[in-house]
This record gives sequence, C-alpha cells and structure tokens, in this order.
Amino acid sequence: MTEKLGEFEIIKTYFSPLSRSEKGAFNLTDDAAVIEIPDGHSMVVTTDTLVENVHFLSKDSPQNIAAKLLRVSLSDLAAMGSVPAFYNLSIATKLGTTSDWFKAFAEGLLADQIQFGVTLIGGDTVATSGPLTLSLTAMGFVEKGKAISRGGAKLGDDIWVSGLIGDAALGLRAAKGKLSSISEENKRYLISRYTKPIPQTLLGPKLSDYVNAAIDVSDGLIGDLDHICETSKLGADIQITDIPLSRAASILVTEKPDYIDLILSGGDDFELLFTADKSFRAVAKSLTKMLDVNLTKIGVMVRRRSIEIFDENGNEYFIKNNGYTHF
Repeated sequence: MTEKLGEFEIIKTYFSPLSRSEKGAFNLTDDAAVIEIPDGHSMVVTTDTLVENVHFLSKDSPQNIAAKLLRVSLSDLAAMGSVPAFYNLSIATKLGTTSDWFKAFAEGLLADQIQFGVTLIGGDTVATSGPLTLSLTAMGFVEKGKAISRGGAKLGDDIWVSGLIGDAALGLRAAKGKLSSISEENKRYLISRYTKPIPQTLLGPKLSDYVNAAIDVSDGLIGDLDHICETSKLGADIQITDIPLSRAASILVTEKPDYIDLILSGGDDFELLFTADKSFRAVAKSLTKMLDVNLTKIGVMVRRRSIEIFDENGNEYFIKNNGYTHF
C-alpha cells in the first residue's frame, strides 16, 4: 500500500494510536492536550529539530529516523534527571510522501514508546517542498528541587561520562562510505550508534542526588563540557587516555591517531557528561552494576577558565574543533 493520504487521515491512522494510553491527549482530536503534573514534581520540557541530511541521511529508514528523533530529546530529559513521560511531534514531510513511509515511521515511534515509557500527546503534520524536517518536544517529571543543570559544577569535581564516546561521529563517516579499513561488523556497529543512540533515561534520574552539573553529549564531548565550564564559571583538565572507547573506535585511532579529534568533538553520542565530588566514586560502582552502564572518570574541574586536554605523556593536546555548531 503506497497511496497518499490527507493530513487528518495520516493523524487518525498512524499517530492517534500512539496517544491512546494518555486520556488527556483526547486521541489527538483536540487542539491541545491536558496534562496533570504529579504532586511534588516539576515538569521538564525540551525541544529538538532534525533536518534531513543535517541530522540524518536521506537513505536512513523511517524507523531509524523516528528513533533518533525521539531519543535525542529523551537524552536531554535524562541529563536533567527527569523521568520521560510525553512528547509532541511536528512533522514536515516532502510532498508525495507515501502511506508506507508514515506506517514505518509510526512503527519506529511505537517501539520506542514501549521501550522508554513515553506517549505521544499532540503535534502537527504538514507537507513541504523542502527537506524532511521533524521537531519533537519531550516532557518529563522530576522531584521538585532535584533537576540537574549545567551550572552547578564545583571546583575539584570529578568529570564523568557514561557509555562510550566517539562511535556516533565515526558511524556517520562509515554511513557515508568513508571508513574502508575496518571490518563490516565494526562498520555496522558504528553506524547503529549514529542512527539509533541509546539515551540514558534510567541513569539520569539516579544521578539527581549525587551530581552537581550535567549535560548530554550531543555537540561533542569537549564542546558540551565547555557549556558546563562556561555556565559554572570554571575550567577543566581532561585525560585523553581515560576517554572510554569501543573496540571499533580503538582500532581506528590506532590506525589513524588523528581520529581522536573526531572522537572528542564529533558529537551525537547522547551519553551523559556530568560532574560530582569525590564521594560519587563509590556510588558510580553501584550504579554501574545496577544499570549495566559504564561510568568513567575522565578529568577534573579547575579554577582556570579553559579546558586543557592531556595525552598519555602528560603533554597538552590541541584539537582543531571543539564541537558541532549550526551557525
């Protein structure tokens, strides 16, 4: 089935079923949703926009595009310590987009709704002569007073990161056919890390009682750390040898050491980067075991208002680009 559907048929057929678990969404038949905030909680709200051939490739499957769209916003919620709950979706599809595409896109959203416990509650659907453009607003809840910001880092805090860094940026190169030296298995792994990041939605809320500042790694490890430093009015020392790398990334860095620049600045990992005092080191061990997620200490917050990166010999390492920016 590849026929074209009208706006309201698309909403009724593909998106309304995604809202049925939340009565305040009214099956997407009203102009807005009515959402109750649990007692003792605050709502955390974030919006991300993805544009074809900027944030994803034209050849990416509708399911993977849907997953990335939702997951990048869930990662923002996790960085503030909130539990995800709802999302609004605005979608501007190319003229002539078929029902098959919408069906697959909705299937991708449904799979992630089940995995991450979120529900669609509204949005908008339009057609455009330009590139596919998607905007998603995610909402979550956090206990009052426990939201984590970028600006709370303290002098002497350890700097931590979850998971592995650099795979997504390398995965984009692999998807564009620019990594020929590694195995097909490693290419598939790296591409999957680019197309379907895994937001740390379980870890984020667990950090609220312990960490002083946090951000998700979207624009690049060093670029996002710079956001924490700027907002907290501090600097940072980072050890390259402590950056957690996957086997595939390690192979590439061994073959071409310059790839470390891409790993440090490439972005799209959607891991959590955070600071905490030294008492967190014991907590990190228990969280690693409880959530099956790697937590790695990569540096320390310092008084100097800059980020310095050091190699295995203790020499300062200079990267050409701190992180991704649209402008």
